[in-house]
Amino acid sequence: MPSRKFADGEVVMGRWPGSVLYYEVQVTSYDDVSHLYTVKYKDGTELALKESDIRSQSAFKHRKSQSSSSSPSRRSTSRSRSRSPGRSGKGRRRSSSQSREHRDDKKKIIQETSLDLPVLVWFKASENNTRRYNGEPDSTERNDTSRVISEQKLKPDLQIERVIEQYSLRPRKEEKKKEEVYSEKKVFETIKTIEKTSSKTKDLEFGGRIGTFALIFFLPAAVFYLLLMCKQDDPSLMNFPPPLPPLESLWEARVFGVFLLWFFLQALFYLLPIGKVVEGLPLSNGRKLHYRINGFYAFVLTAAVIGTLLYFQFELHYLYDHFMQFAVSAAVFSMVLSIYLYIRSLKAPQEELAPSGNSGYFIYDFFTGHELNPRIGSFDLKYFCELRPGLMGWVVINLAMLLAEMKIHNQSTPSLSMILVNSFQLLYVVDALWNEEAVLTTMDITHDGFGFMLAFGDLVWVPFVYSLQAFYLVGHPTAISWPVAAAITLLNCIGYYIFRSANSQKNNFRRNPGDPKLAYLKFIPTATGKGLLVTGWWGFVRHPNYLGDIIMALAWSLPCGFNHILPYFYVIYFICLLVHREARDEHHCKQKYGLAWERYCQRVPYRIFPYIY
Repeated sequence: MPSRKFADGEVVMGRWPGSVLYYEVQVTSYDDVSHLYTVKYKDGTELALKESDIRSQSAFKHRKSQSSSSSPSRRSTSRSRSRSPGRSGKGRRRSSSQSREHRDDKKKIIQETSLDLPVLVWFKASENNTRRYNGEPDSTERNDTSRVISEQKLKPDLQIERVIEQYSLRPRKEEKKKEEVYSEKKVFETIKTIEKTSSKTKDLEFGGRIGTFALIFFLPAAVFYLLLMCKQDDPSLMNFPPPLPPLESLWEARVFGVFLLWFFLQALFYLLPIGKVVEGLPLSNGRKLHYRINGFYAFVLTAAVIGTLLYFQFELHYLYDHFMQFAVSAAVFSMVLSIYLYIRSLKAPQEELAPSGNSGYFIYDFFTGHELNPRIGSFDLKYFCELRPGLMGWVVINLAMLLAEMKIHNQSTPSLSMILVNSFQLLYVVDALWNEEAVLTTMDITHDGFGFMLAFGDLVWVPFVYSLQAFYLVGHPTAISWPVAAAITLLNCIGYYIFRSANSQKNNFRRNPGDPKLAYLKFIPTATGKGLLVTGWWGFVRHPNYLGDIIMALAWSLPCGFNHILPYFYVIYFICLLVHREARDEHHCKQKYGLAWERYCQRVPYRIFPYIY
C-alpha cells in the first residue's frame, strides 16, 4: 500500500478542481482506501484531492526564485547603461560582427525567457470560487480577491513580443500599462474557464437521478391518493387502496378550460401596471432582475371577480363536484409547462442556468429546473407561479369547500371547524401576498431552477394538498366547542407571530444591515461580507421560521378532530419537508460561510425545535 506524502495539518498548495490554479490549503485527513486527501481552504471549504493535485509550498517558492534570478528588468538596466550618451560615439564605430553578436544575444535572451516565464495571475479566489462551486452567486462577495500563481506557458509569438517590449527603451509607465492590460486579459480568460468547469451541479439532492425519476411519478400519485381517501366514508389507512374511479371520469375538457381560464386571468392581473417595481438579488453576472410587486392587488381583483360570480348565482361548489378532474387538469398542465421550460433552457446562456439544476443529467435537471429565471419578455414564469395561480387558488378552493359543506348538510352557516380552517389559511395567503417582496430572497427564487418540482408544487401540490383539511371536513364534519376553538386560535397566532417576526428580521437585515432600527441585532461577520444573526429569533434556533410554520400547520389540522390521521398528513409532510430543507440549508451554509458557520452553530445549537432538535 502506497505511503502518504503529506501529513495532517501540513500547509500545502492544492489545485482547484477543473482548473490549473493552486491555492493554499491545509491537509485535514487522508483516506487509505480511496487515497484521497481532505483539504481545507482558507474560507473553510473542504474538498477531497488526489495526491497529484497537491504540491508543497517549497516547490512554488523554488520556481519563483528561479524566475526572479533572471529578471529581465536587470538586463534592461544594464543594456540601458551600455547605451548612455557618453558612449554613443563608440557604439557607431562597432563592426558588423558585433551587431550580429548583439542580435544573437537577443535571440538567446528570448529563448532563455521562454523556458521559464511564469505569469502572475490575480484572481478572485476563496469565497468567489466557493460560491461558484456551491452555485450561490452573490454580488457582495465580488470584492474579495486573493493572489494565485498559475504557471502557464505563453504562445511563442506572444513570448517574443513580450520580451522585446521588456528589453526596449520605452518609459516604464508605458510598460506598466501594457502589463496591466495583459494581466486583465489573462484574468478574464481564466475566470471564464473556471466558470465553465466549476458551474456544474455536483451535490445531487432527492436521491439523484433515480430519486427524481421516481418522484415525477410518486408526487401525482400521492395527490390522487389523498383526494380519493378523503372521499371515502372511512378514510382509514386500513382501507388501502381506495377504489379507483374509471379513467374516463378523471378528464373533462370543460374542467381543463376552466383551469386555463383561471391561469391566464392571473397572468393578466400580473401584467397590470400597478404596484411598485423592485430589484431582485444580484445574479452571478451582477445583473439584477426587476419584479412588479402587485400580488395583493391581484388578490383584491380576484376577490371582486369571485364576488361577482356569486352575486350572479354561480355555483362555486362546482369545484368540489369536479375536484379530482381539476387536480388532473392541473397535473397535465404542470407537466406540459415543465417540458416547455426544459426545452427552452437548452438554449439559455451558462450564467442563466440554475446552480441546483445544472448537473448534465436530463432527469435530474428536468425535475429540479435547469434555468434559474425563465422569462418571456418581462414576464417571469417562476415568480408568477410562486404566488399567483396556486396560492390564490388554494383560497378559492377553501371557499368552495365551505359552500359545499353548507349545501350538502343543509346548513345556513358553515361549521366552526370550517370557519377556523378557512380563516387560518386565508391569513397565511394574505400575509404572503402582502409581504410579496420577501419572496425574492428565498432559495426558490435565488437558487432553485424552475422545473417540474416547482411547477407541480406551485400549481398542483399547494392548491390541492394544502386544502386537504377543508376537503376532509365536507365529508366528515367535526363539531368543536368555543373554548377549544379559542385554544386552537391562540396556537395559530403564536405560530404566525414566530413565522412573521422571524422572516421580517431576516429580510430587513439582508436588505439593509445598517438600518438603525436593527442596531439591537448582533451578528457574526463572514468572509462573504454578510452577517449571521445571533440575537432575536435567529439566536433562539437556526430556523425559527420553520418552527412557526409547523405550529401553524398543527393549528390548521386540529379543527378536524382525531378520528383519522389523514387531516394531519399536512403536518407530517411539513415536518419532513422542513427537516429536508434544514439539512440542505446546513450543508449550503457550511460551504458558503465556512468557519463562521461553525461558530454560529456553537452559538445557536438548536436547529428548529428548542432543546429538542
